[in-house]
Amino acid sequence: MKTYKLFNIFSLVLALTASLLLSNAKSVIADMVTINPDFQPDPMVLNGKSGGSKPSDCGNIAATPNQVIEVTKPIPYLKLAVTSDGKPTLLVEGPGGRFCVLPDNYSGDKPEISGFWQAGKYLLYVGELVDGEHTYTLSISQQKN
Repeated sequence: MKTYKLFNIFSLVLALTASLLLSNAKSVIADMVTINPDFQPDPMVLNGKSGGSKPSDCGNIAATPNQVIEVTKPIPYLKLAVTSDGKPTLLVEGPGGRFCVLPDNYSGDKPEISGFWQAGKYLLYVGELVDGEHTYTLSISQQKN
């Protein structure tokens, strides 16, 4: 009888743990976006929440990337730009290295990075120089302007 009760309790705990892990899995996995040469619409616009509880050399960021982009083939020119009501930053980790882009007067206080992008997976963290979270817009474009 004791074995039966222990088995039922163990089964219940296992089921609850699995349920919690599956329900939280989506919250820790960033959205994946595939970028092909000549993608449409251009610009591609993505939204999310900037900032996080993890201090870094690129502001306060989340523990997991806000976005993940997969560049399928090398792209001669690609520009990423972030706008937000806060002081956003953009941390890019990819095949070419790790880049922190801070807001500056030249870009109108919005972090921008542009140039040649090699094929591969890029982890994007949209951080904040100040405490708090803000809604951000990330624009991805092949247009030079």
